[in-house]
Amino acid sequence: MQNVTPSVLSKWLTPVTMTLVVIGIVLVILLGTSFYIVDQTEEAVVTRFGRFYTINGPGLHFKLPFGIDRHYVVNVKNVQTEQFGFRTLSSGVSSTYTNQTNESTMLTGDLNIIEVEWIIQYRIVDAKAWVFNVMERSETIQDVSRSVINMLVGDRTIMDIMGPERSFIEVEGTNFMNETFRNYGLGINVIAVKLQNIDPPAGVQEAFDDVNKAIQDMNRLINEGQQVYNEEIPKAKGEADRRIQIAQGYATERVNQANGEVERFNLVYNEYRRAPEVTRQRLYYEMIEEIFREDTGTTLIDRNLDSFLSLKNLNSSGGSTGGR
Repeated sequence: MQNVTPSVLSKWLTPVTMTLVVIGIVLVILLGTSFYIVDQTEEAVVTRFGRFYTINGPGLHFKLPFGIDRHYVVNVKNVQTEQFGFRTLSSGVSSTYTNQTNESTMLTGDLNIIEVEWIIQYRIVDAKAWVFNVMERSETIQDVSRSVINMLVGDRTIMDIMGPERSFIEVEGTNFMNETFRNYGLGINVIAVKLQNIDPPAGVQEAFDDVNKAIQDMNRLINEGQQVYNEEIPKAKGEADRRIQIAQGYATERVNQANGEVERFNLVYNEYRRAPEVTRQRLYYEMIEEIFREDTGTTLIDRNLDSFLSLKNLNSSGGSTGGR
């Protein structure tokens, strides 16, 4: 390889060549600082001379070079997560975690100590507020979240926190955090607060497990009793309704029968008033006929007949002959 002599170097480094080199460097810097790309899940907050200028969506955008315009890319589509009381070291089939007892240890309303782990999920909804309003954004989210959960846990007993109040804490925690973040102008919206592990201290873990088992047994027995109640009560109500309907039917029958007898008596009474003797005789015959309707072994005669001789066939299997 031939050595480049100073004369040859000076020949190449003419003023024109140096000018072209400088222009090329300036163009590279100009192009490198004038264009930027925004992803589909992002927005770019643009400042001009350090003051807010505009917000650009996804795509290729131009800005003034040499630091006149600056852009800050903010992810506004994806849901972001913050963990409290634990940290995920590696995720996968067998995830590994580390505990953060300084965050998870809390005092309940009945003066018990409890370990609470939770996560919050949020989305940035105002890119301008996210960039300009708060400097320590991550620290603010963590401080507000810890404060809200500590407040909600401190207002309740340990058994309520581990049992029926769990979902209520999640809902109220979401509401309190969103209200606080709106007051701070942080530009985020908390989608959900999810409590993970809620455990008493290690020294009393077995006692709390026994209490939880007793509560589960109680709820199971209540559910079984409710099931039996749901089976037997409708059956009893149906039987009661059936008997009531039978009684009502019997009452209606008796009333109708009584009304019929009253009507019949009134008709007979009217006939009796018009012809007492005839009616009395007819009623007497009807009564006798009704009494002896099923009797086939009795012979009826008029006891006032003087010349009537009653006879009986002794070989017959019928009843006796009598006189009236």
